[in-house]
Amino acid sequence: MNRRESLKAIGIGTITTGLLLDASCKTDTKKQGGEVTTPQETAAADPARTPYELEREKKLNAEKFFNEHEMKTITVLVDIIIPKDDKSGSASDAKVPDFIEFIVKDMPEHQTPLRGGLRWLDLQSLNRYNNTFRESSAQQQIDLVTLIAYPKKAAPELAQGVSFFNRMRDLTATGFFSSQMGMKDLGYVGNAPNKWEGVPADVLKAHGFDTVWG
Repeated sequence: MNRRESLKAIGIGTITTGLLLDASCKTDTKKQGGEVTTPQETAAADPARTPYELEREKKLNAEKFFNEHEMKTITVLVDIIIPKDDKSGSASDAKVPDFIEFIVKDMPEHQTPLRGGLRWLDLQSLNRYNNTFRESSAQQQIDLVTLIAYPKKAAPELAQGVSFFNRMRDLTATGFFSSQMGMKDLGYVGNAPNKWEGVPADVLKAHGFDTVWG
C-alpha cells in the first residue's frame, strides 16, 4: 500500500486536531541527585500544562489496556497502513502502537470499537487462513486488509471490519504525523528564524527594478 496515495485517499487534513498528541512525552523529569520533579514544578516550567493534566497523563501512562497479542496485532496493522519507505520509518518506528494505547485510555470511546475490531480481524483470519491475523502470512494480511480498506468496494457483510479499519487508519495517520518522524516526512519545520537578504534579483528585475531602493 503506497503511503502517500493511502493518505490522499483518507484525507489526512480531516483528522481531529485533538488527537495530535505527543505519545512519547514524559510526565516526570529528574533533578540532580535523582530527585523526581513534581507535576506542579513541571507545570511551572511549562505554563501550557497544568498540574492536573500532568498528573492525569502520569496515571494513564501507568495503566495498560491492550494485551500483548493485541499490541502485536496493532503493530502489524499500523505498519501495513504506513510502511517503511525510502524517506522515513514505519508507523511502529514512530511508536504509533504506543500512541494508540495512550489514546484508548485518554479517550475511552475508542476502546470497544478497537478491541472488537481486533477480535473481528482474528476471527476472519482464522476462518480464511486458520491463523490469527498477526500469525498469517504477509500476503494473507494484505489480502484481508484490502477487503476492508476501501469502503465503497467492500462487501456489506464486512461493514464491521470497514468501520474498524477506518478508525485504525485515522489513528495511525494521526499518531505518525504528530511524531517527530512524521513531521520530518511531511517537511514541516514550524516557525524557524531566518536571515533576510532582501528581494531576490530576478524578482526585482521582473518588476522593473535593478536594485533595492534604500
